[in-house]
Amino acid sequence: MPEKSNYSRRLFLKTSAMAALLAAIPSSVKAFYNDVKTFILPRKTVVPVKISVNKKSYELKSDSRTTLLDVLREDLNLTGTKKGCDHGQCGACTVHIDGERALSCLTLAVMVPGKEVTTIEGLANGEKLHPMQEAFIECDGFQCGYCTPGQIMSAVACVNEGHTNSVEEIKEFMSGNLCRCGAYNGIVQSIQKVAAR
Repeated sequence: MPEKSNYSRRLFLKTSAMAALLAAIPSSVKAFYNDVKTFILPRKTVVPVKISVNKKSYELKSDSRTTLLDVLREDLNLTGTKKGCDHGQCGACTVHIDGERALSCLTLAVMVPGKEVTTIEGLANGEKLHPMQEAFIECDGFQCGYCTPGQIMSAVACVNEGHTNSVEEIKEFMSGNLCRCGAYNGIVQSIQKVAAR
């Protein structure tokens, strides 16, 4: 009987020691995180940014680490450009910078002053849709529509840059734009239709 009570005391002491140790860890981890954050991580720097989007000039203050995608969606309320993977792998955030396609989730806003940014909202001419937008409607180049703005922006670049000599060439050029619904045939047909004009 006394041995059983020693075992219980030993178990109680071990359990208490472990509980005390676990209680001490969060505060020490938090202190370490704060030290790293204060001394190693770069501090937030807000800078003035002049940006031209869809032929309109904007002046705003932005964190120097803010992406063009976040500025477009959050600051300028141009929500046509979609945030998909946020890693440059899906193409949903594709815009044109000085006429060339670019992934806005990988482009910092401080990199574009002096350049012209065109989003899906600036592609149409007033009420008249861009020929590629019309072709996407006619050829059923979209289903859920989430990836469509990025697909259209890349498709316009595909035609403008002359990558429409074959279906294989179109598919290769458009391979950076993913469509979860699988509307690829309609997308290729849309590009061929505009290229044939």
